[in-house]
Amino acid sequence: MAFDKYEFYQRAVQSPDVDAAFLQRVFQEIRGRDGKILREDFCAAFALCCHWAKLGSDKIAYGIDLDPEPLQYGRDHYLSLLEAEAQTRVKTFLTDVLNPELPKADIIAALNFSYFGFKDRPTLKRYFEACYKSLDADGLLVLDCFGGPACMEPNEHETEYDDFSYFWDQDSYDPITNEARFAIHFKLPGQKKLTNVFTYDWRLWSLAELRDLMLECGFSKVHYYWEGTDDEGEGDGEYAKVESGEICESFVAYIVGAK
Repeated sequence: MAFDKYEFYQRAVQSPDVDAAFLQRVFQEIRGRDGKILREDFCAAFALCCHWAKLGSDKIAYGIDLDPEPLQYGRDHYLSLLEAEAQTRVKTFLTDVLNPELPKADIIAALNFSYFGFKDRPTLKRYFEACYKSLDADGLLVLDCFGGPACMEPNEHETEYDDFSYFWDQDSYDPITNEARFAIHFKLPGQKKLTNVFTYDWRLWSLAELRDLMLECGFSKVHYYWEGTDDEGEGDGEYAKVESGEICESFVAYIVGAK
């Protein structure tokens, strides 16, 4: 089997069809109408944009990223699969998400924890302010976030699929700065482990820090979506709006800033 790092990343990490449906549901729940324009920040191969465009002929998506390689991969492997009309409703921009000239949107989504790359408060504030200005009057900023005690120590978690294994490796954690380093590894049957296919140098932002900064930047209200659990106490992939979280070793949640 030929190794395609972007294909394996999507298979192991992303569910762009589920994410697109989730963003549509969140906007309907909070605003009482359908959102039309999505901006996917740090979009890489912009699979989410392509699935958003498939939700309806009125859906428009903008993908923003600084790296030309995954953008081209997305054009070749995801955008090209859309019907011709849907392709016209997906646009990509090779630029910084801090660019003040980005197009307006109903929803700005920064998923896969990509904004963790902003490791100081002034820079993250600049980003939230830029998002606020480019959201439509009732727009939403949607971020995912992870945390919990398990994220405060080095560890490696393996997930086995039919034809490969995926490893999420936390290499370090600094309790003074909340900075941590992570890596993604893959292993195909009968082959050596492919290490450090993707690496991340992040600051782990807490939900409380994100909420306070969103409100400081002008957002009128902040909502949380917390993952439910299955019969074995594991995350079930279903997220519901909550007022408080639960004590757990690790969690993934969404935080939504409403303009």
